[in-house]
Amino acid sequence: MTPVPSELHTTSLGDTGSRIVFCHGLFGQGKNWTQAAKQLAADHRVLLVDMPNHGRSAWTKEFDYLDMADSVAALLDAGDPVALVGHSMGGKVAMLVALRHPHLVERLCVVDVSPVTYQHVSDFRGYIGSMRALDLASLQRRDEADAALAGAVPDPVVRSFLLQNLRREGDSWRWQVNLELLDHAMADLGGFPAERLDGVAPYDGPVLWIGGERSDYVRDEYAAEMDRWFPRNRRVTIKGAGHWVHSEQPEVFLEVLRRFVSARPAA
Repeated sequence: MTPVPSELHTTSLGDTGSRIVFCHGLFGQGKNWTQAAKQLAADHRVLLVDMPNHGRSAWTKEFDYLDMADSVAALLDAGDPVALVGHSMGGKVAMLVALRHPHLVERLCVVDVSPVTYQHVSDFRGYIGSMRALDLASLQRRDEADAALAGAVPDPVVRSFLLQNLRREGDSWRWQVNLELLDHAMADLGGFPAERLDGVAPYDGPVLWIGGERSDYVRDEYAAEMDRWFPRNRRVTIKGAGHWVHSEQPEVFLEVLRRFVSARPAA
């Protein structure tokens, strides 16, 4: 299979071993996975993907999970199926890649998100509003942006994460992330397009669900939908972690992931 051309920016690490592909969440970039990727690259070929409208990837006119999944699928090769890892928004994309293109995915790891529609997206909408309100024209230094966001985003870890999207080009600043589109698409971002999967069979490969102890994105009440679409799943909850599991408990997350991607396929 020859991959379809894609407008997604990617970064590769490692030269040997099985292939692992990472999909980041909302406001993220492929480089958010760099710490884990460097550790895995000794034994695996790792690909970090910037999702559409994020990082260095192209912006789109509409937000559509199925289109995003197909864009990621275009990077993959049926002759070299991957371990696909996705967090939050990227986790939903990864699930849809596995469902729509199962021949491309040898195993799937979903990080702190479920195949359901979430109603609690107000925090994310608030972040977007604060970022769009920042006066980029008068901005001289990055620390000025940090100070300007401090009132609306008091958590310095979250603020630093958001400011990774602020890029300087010459004497001006711009957001790499497509804030206007994402603001308008917030309801779709919180959803999962199950109604558009008519005729799609459940994914029968191994699936690992990693959730954060302090997060409510992976809950017992969502298990029915998880089992419906991914019958061979098992769940792991990482203590001391919230929604950003891989950055809050990186060592534990990496160990759990390493065991999963290195396990032999079931006979």
